[in-house]
Amino acid sequence: MRQSSNELKQRAYNRIHDLKAIVARDSYRLHYHIMPPVGLLNDPNGFVFYKGQYHMFYQWNPFQTEHGSKFWGHVISDDLVHWQDAGIALAPDQNYDKNGCYSGSAIVFQEKLYVFYTGNVKNERGNRETYQCLAISEDGIHFEKKGPVIHVPSGYTPHFRDPKVFEKDGQWYMVLGAQTEDETGEVVVYTSLDLENWRFQGTLAGSGHHGLSDFGYMWECPDLFKLDGKDILIVCPQGLEAQGFAFNNIFQSGYFAGNVDYEKVSFHHGAFEELDRGFDFYAPQTTTDASGRRILVGWMGNAQENDSVQPTIKKEWIHALTLPRELEWKNGKLVQHPVAELQILRQDEIRHADVIVTNKGMALPRVNGQVFELEIAISKLEAPNFSIMIGEKNSFHYDAVAQVCTFQRGEFSGIGVESRHCELESLQYIRMFKDSSSIEIFVNNGEEVFTSRVFDNPDTGEIRFIAKGGHVKMDVRKWNIKRVTEY
Repeated sequence: MRQSSNELKQRAYNRIHDLKAIVARDSYRLHYHIMPPVGLLNDPNGFVFYKGQYHMFYQWNPFQTEHGSKFWGHVISDDLVHWQDAGIALAPDQNYDKNGCYSGSAIVFQEKLYVFYTGNVKNERGNRETYQCLAISEDGIHFEKKGPVIHVPSGYTPHFRDPKVFEKDGQWYMVLGAQTEDETGEVVVYTSLDLENWRFQGTLAGSGHHGLSDFGYMWECPDLFKLDGKDILIVCPQGLEAQGFAFNNIFQSGYFAGNVDYEKVSFHHGAFEELDRGFDFYAPQTTTDASGRRILVGWMGNAQENDSVQPTIKKEWIHALTLPRELEWKNGKLVQHPVAELQILRQDEIRHADVIVTNKGMALPRVNGQVFELEIAISKLEAPNFSIMIGEKNSFHYDAVAQVCTFQRGEFSGIGVESRHCELESLQYIRMFKDSSSIEIFVNNGEEVFTSRVFDNPDTGEIRFIAKGGHVKMDVRKWNIKRVTEY
């Protein structure tokens, strides 16, 4: 017998109450990132600026540290830094979403918050059914479900999900991730005048379209917007084979840039570019705020095959969201900047000017720790290799001869190390955010980003700089960051 919404929510709240102390004692618990109070977190959902506040919803399984029947968790912030828990927004309590309220988006219309999500159902024979569903809130907290507004159209499998809704020229648009019956990935478009009646318009982009051959068996989590005169389609293709440094994670997150013809439903775009070069970044979602900034948050995880060895599982939680990032289209590339509001977290500034790093390597006084922000401005790089060692097993390297950046971390199993790479013509600036079990590295003002979970020795906070075969001149600033994650 299926439980009511109130019963499901109460079970989840009871589990938070029972396990809160265990999570709080975890040395890998994050200090300034959105993380689940208990259980598993994955995709950010419904990221929206509503009535002067930022609302972030997320996929959440409160009952296990593995994927299962998802709820929508909910946090609210005035400043993108301090997030308050707002309880459960959606629970899987209806026939059309009984096996999960899957990912979706939110928009503001007539002072109400409209959320669109995918209702996931496994029928009696174990087959999947999916429905695009609507729920409406007048206060941003309590939602009334309106039920399905879109069913899977002919020609597509039930892998049809992740609605992202936006307005353009007085009309509502929805982009959806889809899989055709031929098992190729696509992004499709719907339109509406009233947010309840939707019409299928066709395929915007996908494997087999615009010169993309064999480009994934499913495309997830689409997001379409215009930035600095360029149409950007963010999407997560599944089933790409690794190509050198590219596509090394199990699933990929990236974007196409070009020009959309909304009347013809066509998208003339360039090549697919990955958004992040690290191990743990997926399902990003963007919104705009009152100032017009385009802000992105991603899932700081992926469908890793080694989730089961993440040490936080022993403490009854897993995964987190990235820091919010402002997007900019610059020199033909989508660049990411940590939002300016994050500076309010800074404490105990340490500065070292005109530091000369040589082959001997060096540690700088009070530049260490487990939770910090670090800025490195390089004025002279006259060495073939420059490295920053972070703790026992984590490191950032730049090979100036090969023009390659590398991030290396200890494997979750505790045995060995693993690496991710990207090409970079030069290295001038590094901004690094280290939390107790995460690291986000912004290279050359967001030209490249490495996002990863890291599980190092929590008692080791040393940072060392090494310039092999020459020297590097740099200015360094470091701040401790106070804990703000309390839910």
